Amino acid sequence: MAQKKLSIVSFSGDFDRVIAVFTLATGAAATGYEVNLFFTFWGLNAIKLKQGRTALGKGFLARFFNLLLGGFRKLPLSRLNFFGASPKLMTHMMKKNKVATLAELVEAAKQLKVNFYACEMAMVILGIGKSDLIPEVKEVLGVSKFLENSEGGQVLFI
Repeated sequence: MAQKKLSIVSFSGDFDRVIAVFTLATGAAATGYEVNLFFTFWGLNAIKLKQGRTALGKGFLARFFNLLLGGFRKLPLSRLNFFGASPKLMTHMMKKNKVATLAELVEAAKQLKVNFYACEMAMVILGIGKSDLIPEVKEVLGVSKFLENSEGGQVLFI
């Protein structure tokens, strides 16, 4: 019997959506699924090595966009962000209710051997390289290779 597979395209850099990506990924991996995460455009924020605001990239526009994006520690809530306070409040509520925080979910995904991939096209546009990403990123690849890796499983777009 073939192993079950879940592949998730992480397009959003919103705190709540990134939580959804890692909640689904860790839940699936913990129950025996092969899990592939493909981070593209704003989703790349979740896997940047430098977690705060950093002017990464080659060229003025790339550095400007990367500075605005903020990195893992600056992910905004998709609604009612309140100038960045909401993700902190949400994390507090998660801890208070004994629910895994985003940082804990990311660590669990690493421990569960979830496959992290970065979108080549988005990285070229944003002027960043593999060295700008966390070491767990297995490969920088294009859409066709991601689809090949995802074949035979479910694909979600978050």
